[in-house]
Amino acid sequence: MGMHGHLSFLLLLLLGLHAPVLLGMPRVVTLSEDSVPGTLVAKVTVSCSNATGSPNVTLHSMEPGHPFNPIAISAMSATTFQTEVTLRAGAELDAYQANQYTLTLWAACPGEEEVEEQFFVRVTPGQALRCDTPFASVEGAVVQVSADVAPRTPLYSVLPGSLGELTFRLQNHDTPLTLTRRGLVLVPDNGFDPIKETQMFRLEIEVTDQHGHNCSGAVRVEVLPSRCPNVTFLEPQQNVSVPEGTSPLEVITQVQATGENVRYAILTPVSPALFTIDERTGKIRNIRQLEVANAQLRVQAFSVQCPDNYATAIVNVIVNSTNWQAPSCVPAISVSQVPETISPGSTLETLMCTDPIGADGDLRYALEGPLAFRSRFCMEGPRLQVNTTLDCDSEAADPVGFQLTATIVVTAGGQPLRSTRVPVLVTVTPVNEFTPACPRSATFTVPETATFGSAVGRVAGTDRDYPRNSLEYSLEGGTGPAQPFSIDTRTGEIHVVGPLDAQRQKRYRLTVRLTDTHNDLNPAKRWSCLCNVTVSLQAVLDQAPVCTPEVQELQITTGVGGRQTVTRLVCQGTMLTYTIAGGNEEGRFQLEGNTLLYLPDDLAEPRTFVLLVEVWGYPSVPHHSTVVALVVHVTPRSTPVPASTTTQHTTLQKDPLVVTRTEVAWHPPAWFVAVLTISAALLLAILGCVARSLLHSNRDTGKLVLGKSPWDVVEQRGDEEEQGRPHTGSLGQFDGCAQDPCTGRDYLFNSVTGARRWI
Repeated sequence: MGMHGHLSFLLLLLLGLHAPVLLGMPRVVTLSEDSVPGTLVAKVTVSCSNATGSPNVTLHSMEPGHPFNPIAISAMSATTFQTEVTLRAGAELDAYQANQYTLTLWAACPGEEEVEEQFFVRVTPGQALRCDTPFASVEGAVVQVSADVAPRTPLYSVLPGSLGELTFRLQNHDTPLTLTRRGLVLVPDNGFDPIKETQMFRLEIEVTDQHGHNCSGAVRVEVLPSRCPNVTFLEPQQNVSVPEGTSPLEVITQVQATGENVRYAILTPVSPALFTIDERTGKIRNIRQLEVANAQLRVQAFSVQCPDNYATAIVNVIVNSTNWQAPSCVPAISVSQVPETISPGSTLETLMCTDPIGADGDLRYALEGPLAFRSRFCMEGPRLQVNTTLDCDSEAADPVGFQLTATIVVTAGGQPLRSTRVPVLVTVTPVNEFTPACPRSATFTVPETATFGSAVGRVAGTDRDYPRNSLEYSLEGGTGPAQPFSIDTRTGEIHVVGPLDAQRQKRYRLTVRLTDTHNDLNPAKRWSCLCNVTVSLQAVLDQAPVCTPEVQELQITTGVGGRQTVTRLVCQGTMLTYTIAGGNEEGRFQLEGNTLLYLPDDLAEPRTFVLLVEVWGYPSVPHHSTVVALVVHVTPRSTPVPASTTTQHTTLQKDPLVVTRTEVAWHPPAWFVAVLTISAALLLAILGCVARSLLHSNRDTGKLVLGKSPWDVVEQRGDEEEQGRPHTGSLGQFDGCAQDPCTGRDYLFNSVTGARRWI
C-alpha cells in the first residue's frame, strides 16, 4: 500500500470509519511492447473490515480504448481478496504511439467507505522486429502513381523509422519495380508504359534485423493512366495555297493538336529558313516575301510535362501567282434606319457586286462583326435582312445600344481569294408601344398643419417603353381651393400649396395624368393614363399655450451695468414664441426667448410698469396664443430726496383722448369677461369715491392700488408728503386708473383689449 493509502487508512481510523485497504499496490509497472495478451500487469490485495461479501473493484483509465481487462477478483479469506490486472485479448502495445497509461483502481467493501488508488503502466520498446500495420496487413501498403512519373522515382519506404541494420529481400520477381538495399521501392529504369490504362504491381518483401528477427509485408503499386493525354494533330497533313508576293510575317496557316500544354516546333526545313511557328498557338508565318514555289514543312507537337509524348504533321505550302483585283460593290457603305417593330425577314439593303475576272454568281457574302449584330441580322445572298426582333425595350438591349455596326465581306472564288468589305451601320429607332401604368397603391396621409411646399407623397408610375419610366405628371383640374395640391411634372412628387382643414374636408381624391415622353421618333406620339390618388388629412388638436402663473407682480432695483433679468416665463406648448404686446414704454424691457430683461436707463424715481406678454404656439393653424400680465415695480438704486413743501394741486379738466390697440388673435375666455364686468362695476364705485375725495382734499393722491384681480392696475399719486421725503405708495384695491409720470395725464387701462384711455 502506497503512502497515499497509508494516510487514507490512518485518517479513516481517526474518524472512526472503515474502508477497504489495498495491499501491494504498485506505483509504476513497466511492460514491453512485446507482451502478449493475458500478461499480468499488477496484483493487488483488498482487505475488508467485515466478511459480509465480496468487494466491488473496478479499473479506470484516462486513455480511451486502453488494452487492459476488467479486474479479476479471487477470495483469499473471508475478508481478504486478490485482484489482478491483465492485458486483454488482441492487445497490441506500441511504445511509439503510447508509452504510458494512467490507471485508477477503485474498491468498495459492503457497508464500508470507498477507496481508490492510482498507478502508471510504462510501455518500453520490444526486442522483436515489428513491421508497420499497412505494410504487414493482408492487402499490404497501397501506392498510387501516374504512368508518366519519371524513372527511378522513390514510391515507398519500408520501415522508414527503423533503427539498426536491416536486410530487405524481394520474395517475388514478377514485377518491373526495383527494391533497394535500404528498403526503397523505385519506378522501373524505363518508367511505366503510358499507353496502358491501369497497371497493378505487387511486391512481397521480407525484413530481417541483425538479431535474426524478421517480419514481412507487401506493397501494391497502382499505376494510373498518364496525366498527359496523347498529343494528336487534328489534321496530320495540310495543303495550303498562298499568293505570291505575300508580305513577311503574314499568317500562312495554323496547325492544332490535342493534349495538355502542347508546344509546336518546325523540324524541317531548317535551311533555308522560310517560315516560323508560334510555339503556343501553332500559327505559321513566312519570314520573307514568297515567290512562286512549293515548300514542305514538318511540324512537331509535344507536351511540356511529357516531352516524349509528341506527334508530327506535314504542311505543304503552294505559292501561286495572283490577280489582286477584288470585287466592286454598290453601295460601298450601307447606312440604314429602321424602327424597332420591323418584322424579321425584312430586307434592309441589297448589294450589287461584280467580279471583274470571274462570274458574279461565284461571289459569297458573309457578315463580320460583333455578335450583337450577327445575331440580329443575316445575309441572304446579297441581301442584308433582319434575323430576329429588334426590341429596344428589353433589358438586354440597353448595353447593346441602338446603333449597330458590322462589315459585309464579299469574296470571289478561285485562287487566291479576293474580297471586298462593305461597312454597315444600322440605327434602330424606338417606337412608343405601351401605355403608362399607375402604381398599385396611391394613398397618402398628411397632417392638416402641413405648411406650404410640404411633401405629401410620390406617384411612382411605370412605362415599359425605352427609356424606362420616362413620364410627365400633371394634376387634372389644376390647383385651387378645392384641390390645394400640386405635382412635380418630372418626379411625380405631390406638395401642399394651400391651407388644409380636416374639419372642413378629411379626404381629397386627386386625378393624376401620366404621359410618356421621349419614347418615339415622333415627339407627338405619346400615350397617357389617369391614376386615382387619395390624400387623407390627419387632424391636429388646436390648443393654446398654458402659462403658469398667468399674472405676476415683480419688483426690481436698478443697478449699474448691463441688462437685468426680471423673470422667466414658464409655459407649455409646441414651438413657443414670446412677444411684448403692450406696456413696454420707451423700450425699457426686452424678451430673449422666455426671459424678460430690463435695460439700464436713467430712471430717477420709482415706477410701475404693466407689461402684456403674448405667447404663440406653432405649428397649429390658426395660431393660438395666451397673454401673461406682468406688473413690474422698478426702484432706482439711489433716489434723491426733495425739500419738504406743501403744494396745492388743482385738477384740470381735459378733453379725453382715447387710444385703442386691438389684438385680433387674442380671444379671452368667458370667465374672464364675467370677472372683468364685476371689476368694472367696482371700478365705477371707486372712481366716484376718488372724485369726491379730490374735491375736498388739498393734496394729490399718489397711491398705487392693486385689486384682487392682478389684471387691473391703478397708479394714483397723492399730495400727502412727509417732511424731507416723499410718501411711499401703498398697495390696495386696483381701480384701473393710473397717471403718466412724464406728462401727468390720467388714463384708464382696459385689460381686455390691451388699450389705454386717456382722461
